Amino acid sequence: MKLSDFERAYRALREQRHARQENIGCVECAGCSGCVACTFCRDSELLSRSSYCVRSMRLTDCSHCHDCKNLIGCHHCQHTEDSSDSSYLVSCVGLSGCSYCFGCVGLSGRDFHILNERYERADYFKITQGLLEELRRGARTL
Repeated sequence: MKLSDFERAYRALREQRHARQENIGCVECAGCSGCVACTFCRDSELLSRSSYCVRSMRLTDCSHCHDCKNLIGCHHCQHTEDSSDSSYLVSCVGLSGCSYCFGCVGLSGRDFHILNERYERADYFKITQGLLEELRRGARTL
């Protein structure tokens, strides 16, 4: 095989992936496209082995995430992008191995952070509860 043949075949495979609209092996998903082996997801694209995710794109092995993009192995995240192996993130970008972070960017292995600053567990929940209530009242997203 020549490099030019490989590159041509590789480009064709990538184009097929993005053009694919049907879901494969999904159960009880609605409004999704290009997903594989997902369950109970809604209005999402290109998810793989994920469950209960909503309005998300390019998630793998995730559950209960909504309005997220490019996550791997994340659970219960909201409005989060480009993160992995994390849980309970809200409006975060680029986190790995974190839990209970709000508005954080680029952290690894951290818990109970707001805007990349560490908080005690009780303080974290008190502050974020107030922020989430304000966001819901204003129907805004970060």
